[in-house]
Amino acid sequence: MPRKPIDTWFFALVVVRKGDRFLLVQERKHGQRWYLPAGRAEPGESLAEAALRETLEETGVPVRLLGLLRLEHNPLGREARVRAIFVAEPMDDTPPKSWPDDESLQAEWVTLPELDDYELRSDEVETLLRYVASGGAIHPLSVLQREGTPLTANRPA
Repeated sequence: MPRKPIDTWFFALVVVRKGDRFLLVQERKHGQRWYLPAGRAEPGESLAEAALRETLEETGVPVRLLGLLRLEHNPLGREARVRAIFVAEPMDDTPPKSWPDDESLQAEWVTLPELDDYELRSDEVETLLRYVASGGAIHPLSVLQREGTPLTANRPA
């Protein structure tokens, strides 16, 4: 007898760093608190594509993905959540958006000492920013591949 598929939600979160500043978004939801650019991957969209799209939609800042901080899988009973947390940098000097729209209320560059001035959605924001600022490990984007992508070996001769 076939098993019922598990409903799984896929999310991309992005730690965007520019020198000693990080890009935060004031969300329209979740009590209008500040969070990382983030959102659910749309059908047919890779997690990396979702990360780029969500960051641009929520902040107005085009970014380049630098690596993957971590991949999380959270089984939640009869459903599951997968979160890819990326690290990125701005592609240019485009300022963050300062007007509300359907995606977010505004976005700002924030230093670690300034975090106390922001009502954060969760403690994980500060934890992730401090980890990246301290030089924590960032994995190459190549660790995240589409199913069936051929493996290549880079072994010494």
